[in-house]
Amino acid sequence: MKLKIKIFAFLLLSCSLLYGQMEQYSYKRELKNVSGQWHRIMLPDEIFGKTSQNLTDIRIFGITPDNDTVEAPYILKLTTETISDKEVEFKTLNTSHNDKGYYFTFEVPVNEPVNQIKLEFRQPDFDWLVTLEGSQNQGEWVTVMEDYRILSIKNELTDFQFSTLAFPESKYRYFRLLIDSKEKPELIKAGLSQCETSEGTYRKYPIRRIRTTENKQAKQTETDIELRMPVRASRIRIVVSDEIDYYRPLTIKYLSDSIKTEQGWKYIYSTLTSGTLNSIEKNEFRFNSTTVQKLKIFIQNQDNQSLTIDSIEVKGYVHELVARFADKATYFLAYGNTNAELPQYDIDRFTENIPVNLTSLEPGNEMIIEKEEVQVTDPLFKNKNWLWTILVVIILLLGWFSVRMMRK
Repeated sequence: MKLKIKIFAFLLLSCSLLYGQMEQYSYKRELKNVSGQWHRIMLPDEIFGKTSQNLTDIRIFGITPDNDTVEAPYILKLTTETISDKEVEFKTLNTSHNDKGYYFTFEVPVNEPVNQIKLEFRQPDFDWLVTLEGSQNQGEWVTVMEDYRILSIKNELTDFQFSTLAFPESKYRYFRLLIDSKEKPELIKAGLSQCETSEGTYRKYPIRRIRTTENKQAKQTETDIELRMPVRASRIRIVVSDEIDYYRPLTIKYLSDSIKTEQGWKYIYSTLTSGTLNSIEKNEFRFNSTTVQKLKIFIQNQDNQSLTIDSIEVKGYVHELVARFADKATYFLAYGNTNAELPQYDIDRFTENIPVNLTSLEPGNEMIIEKEEVQVTDPLFKNKNWLWTILVVIILLLGWFSVRMMRK
């Protein structure tokens, strides 16, 4: 009989712990139309300001008809781009030069398309214009790209290099590279490849406020950006209206924390990424997906005139959950728990068994999870004057007894 009572008490305690799991979180959204075992859930942007920075406090809970709480496992996925870079075999035939510049000829023995050539030179600093030609017999040459600029700058402040040729997919037996340079380019390595990129799915986030100031003492331009709400960002594109050649070291930071002091609030900014703002590339800076709302962009002008920023674009990947629903229940997407750790689910190790075509579930409106009110016991003495009075009386009594003992 005692054993049965212990087993019953243990089961009762386990049920109460499961039921209380959702109460550890602050918000929930109902997941309707759960009809199969696997579903896809697109996370709305509104939840990221109420989750942890690393998204460890996202859970899927279900309430069964027996009023039990179950947890559905999930995998967090980002709709990132897919890059496939297939190297193409080639041979370097010869190197020559004339009044136009220096020539490098490559032979591609296999019949494969090429759309990218990566070049590496021994010179740390160069600024050259490149022309790329293709031929099937080295007799008739066709221009693939012309006046393509490659650049390398290396000093105490900057370490920037742009020496990758990107061009439309081309099938030629021979490629000839002409570099317009008076000095001989010391080519260390070249790589021909077929690069295929499938763009990911992004969300473009509206900006509430942009404020640009010039810090003349630090010789830099500082731009403050405030988004309408906290979102998961992964790309920032900066469009400069100046039609001049430029390259400026750049750092992007985000507001990561704030501390209240006696002098007021102290704001802490952490670095998202660093790079070089330049007139060659399209100035799109990528970084790991991060929850941000306030950003700072620092552009080092050195002794140059500051640039005119025409527009700034902030984008982020779409975040989705691929979840498995094993029990019949009413399911909720729960979030908002600073003490929650990253969940460990078995489906992370068996991703090959997840179906390709999944039905999407749209989270409902946000609801605040009600928590049990903690009963606060009132102190015996609410007024601090009573405590001071008692302390004074105790001190006087101790002093009186001490004097009597000394007299005896």
